[in-house]
Order: sequence, then C-alpha cells, then structure tokens
Amino acid sequence: MRARTIVVGFSAVAYVAASHWLMTRAPASQWNAVVVVGPMLALLALYAWQRGQRALGTAATLGLVALVWLGWRGGGVSPASLYVTQHVAVHAALATAFALTLRPGREPLITALARRVHGGRLTPDMAAYSRKVTVVWAIYFVAMGLTSIALFVFAPFEVWATFANFGTPVSIALLFVGEHVLRYRLHPEFERATLGAAMRAFSLRDAAAIDPGP
Repeated sequence: MRARTIVVGFSAVAYVAASHWLMTRAPASQWNAVVVVGPMLALLALYAWQRGQRALGTAATLGLVALVWLGWRGGGVSPASLYVTQHVAVHAALATAFALTLRPGREPLITALARRVHGGRLTPDMAAYSRKVTVVWAIYFVAMGLTSIALFVFAPFEVWATFANFGTPVSIALLFVGEHVLRYRLHPEFERATLGAAMRAFSLRDAAAIDPGP
C-alpha cells in the first residue's frame, strides 16, 4: 500500500509538471491538449462505465474522442480554452456532487465519509459539524471554478496555468489538513481519527460508494 501510494504520488507530480510545461513552454498544439486533458477524460470514462453510469461514461468517452479528433485535425478550439474548460468543469462537477448531498432527506457527503472512518458511530454534534464541512467543500469548489475563470479572463495565461496546476493541489491539501487540525481544536471531545484514515475515506474508490441521490 505504501509503495503504491509513493508511485501514485510521483506520477501525480510528474503529470502536473509535464502539464504545466506543455501549457506554458511547449509550442501551442492541439496535441498538447490531448496529453493534458485526455488522461482526465479517460479516467472519468473508466470510472463511470465501471459504476454503470452510462450517461457520464458516454459523455466522457465522446469528449475524449472529440479531443483526439481535434488534435488530429488541428485548428478549431484553442488549447488554452480546453484547459480552462476542463479545470472549471471538474470543480463544477465536484461542487454539484457535494451540494446534492445537502438536500433534505440526504446524508451530507462528509457525514457519510465520517461514518466510514468511525465505523458508523457519529454523535449529533459530529453529524452537524460534518454537514458544515460538506458546505465548506462545496463553496470551495465553486470559488475555485470562479477564480479559474477570472484569472483566465483578466490575467496572463501563465498566471492561470500556475494557479490551475500548482495552486489547485496545494489549496486542496491546505483545506484538508487545516480542517483536520481545526476540528480537534474546536471539538476536542470528538473521537480521534488519523489523517491517513480520513484520506482513505476521501479517496475516489471509497467515496464512489456514497450515493448523492438522483
């Protein structure tokens, strides 16, 4: 498990570095967009088909095919537009996924994940707190999407690329770790959970089992 985590970590860092170089230093090309955006679409399509989500799987597959076709054809939509569209779309999808679980009658996403960490045992205060954290994550994803659009429109592209490639993972890590630390300062009575257990519960594989509802 540790070796796999290290491999995944190094792969992620290499992907981010390569993406940033392709965005800001390599000559503009539709194939750059295929290399940068294509893996995300491929993973999304694979995840959706494995989960039986045909609409999402079809949309991601068609998007990947269209992206490759644009790369082969050349011209058309600028690579920069594809980059920002992908970045904003991912954050919009995540904001929607979190927000849907806040509807009446649904269990907030962070509450469901907290139950997995604590073996199903949550006090009323823990449930209320985890709902607030779900709201914070939904707002965070909306804010990131809006910031991405604003930087793309009003700042040089290099600024947007730095924000998208490096600011995104750093801000996620800061929010995740910051919330973990703040939780036990505000609520020292809460049952403790390791940061590793929280990260495993937040993984795509485990979160996939949480049903946000129709």
